[in-house]
Amino acid sequence: MVQHVAVIGAGVGGLASIKCCLEEGLEPTCFERSEDIGGLWRYTDSVESERVSVYSSVITNTSKEMSCFSDFPFPEDFPNYLPHSLLLEYFRMYAQHFDLLRHIRFKTTVLSVRKQPDFATSGQWEVVTKADGVQESHVFDAVMVCTGHYQEPYLPLASFPGLETCFKGQYLHSQEYRDVEAFRGKRVLVVGIGNTGGDLSVELSRVAAKVFLSARSSTWVVSRLSDQGFPLDMVNTTRFNHFLDWLLPAALTKRIKFRRFNSWFNHANYGLASTKSSNFSLIINEELPFCLLSGAVVLKPSVKEFTESSALFEDGTTEENIDVVLFATGYSFSFPFLEESVRSLFHDSHSLYKCIFPPQLERPTLAIIGLIRLTGSVMVGAEMQARWVTGVFAGWNKLPPASTMIADVLKKKPPVNRNPAQRESLKLSFIGYTDDIASCAGVKPSLLRLLLTDPGLALAIFFGPCTPYQYRLVGRGKWTGARAAILTQWQRTLKPLRTRVVDDSFSSPSSWHWMCLLALPAALALRFLLSKYPRCGWSPWAGPQL
Repeated sequence: MVQHVAVIGAGVGGLASIKCCLEEGLEPTCFERSEDIGGLWRYTDSVESERVSVYSSVITNTSKEMSCFSDFPFPEDFPNYLPHSLLLEYFRMYAQHFDLLRHIRFKTTVLSVRKQPDFATSGQWEVVTKADGVQESHVFDAVMVCTGHYQEPYLPLASFPGLETCFKGQYLHSQEYRDVEAFRGKRVLVVGIGNTGGDLSVELSRVAAKVFLSARSSTWVVSRLSDQGFPLDMVNTTRFNHFLDWLLPAALTKRIKFRRFNSWFNHANYGLASTKSSNFSLIINEELPFCLLSGAVVLKPSVKEFTESSALFEDGTTEENIDVVLFATGYSFSFPFLEESVRSLFHDSHSLYKCIFPPQLERPTLAIIGLIRLTGSVMVGAEMQARWVTGVFAGWNKLPPASTMIADVLKKKPPVNRNPAQRESLKLSFIGYTDDIASCAGVKPSLLRLLLTDPGLALAIFFGPCTPYQYRLVGRGKWTGARAAILTQWQRTLKPLRTRVVDDSFSSPSSWHWMCLLALPAALALRFLLSKYPRCGWSPWAGPQL
């Protein structure tokens, strides 16, 4: 029987795990090697060894309503997209409200996590820690590893001939970037066009003499602002849209999304993406298109090699007098404190059952929290993982046999291993994944039941944003404020914008919701016909590819 749980890391996943342990009557002890909570989101002016943190100007890519803990909304006056300082303030409020800090041991490094000799029957772990130069050994019934996937900078120097042997300029990973001052007046080459590469290219273009952005694959650029200026994720991440992705053929879904992306600007004209490309990613950046349009940032293909002061690209072009190469090539993860016999059981999240449990372990008392890449907030996904895991530890939730878990892992494992800079297309569906874990935990809401008992709430859940409050309506951990939080989410979205009120009204979309609801039977009938009579080589059961 699990009682004492070790939580490694006091970032987002760690805080959620502590709280979920307390909710289930477990006794958590969290080990955090730094001096404060926040993990990745705790910014410091200087680079700290062995700790990755955000850069000074970072703004969240997911909005506050879509990123909050499921029973603790952001303050209504917080902006919809948050700088790291406000996000860290929110974490402090959460930790204080639920009295989490007393369970955290700061400045304590976990040196090793090893199975006890009787692990096959007890499932216990020996955890060795170090604080103030003193080592301690502890025995825990279970371990939750909450260090996430931003652990070690991925710097593929071997892929760039001449960089280490010939190039006389400076090169560094984005982990070392803090602000623009060190790049003022220089010619900078940014390698990698993920969210970080796009952000840093835009920021550097304001002070650098010239910025070049090297992109390996097709990239679609979208804005945080959607229709009528509402947050993009609140408009797009709905159960209705998720249903359409399930209903429509994958090829058609892909074509519709490409057309919508191109409605802002033609990506092929900018050299960013082609609708014919099969290898592509998506980033969020409002300013990059204008920087490309104004020449402040110049897009380039992959780098072929470096000379003393220049970069030669795959298309045969050369850019001279490069002062700095900034690699925005992502991160890899490792768990050096885990014993090799355990670490060898998984190479990435796709080797884990539901991206959490190593299925080959004799006892399910080790859980990896937050090692996921979602199309929405990883923060919400990590909390949902923690809720299910602590339910398993407490005996409320049951895992299937090991053979079933291994078969599930093999079935869902991607066919090709990719480096961290190419994982964008391997992201899991936010709604699909969180619904899956919520079902395992017994907290997924039933829309049919709600439609019969609370139709207004059912419409808000189906057609409105899939905010995390939905997973607090039923089951263990049910929150009495969940319904009100869902029905007032748009007011909290508008609140920080209404600092100057004009005479206008916000029209309710409820009538449109009813029309869509009436159309659902026809859509389901179409789905049935497509599955019964497939045409043109595509399968109607294929999921969306974007």
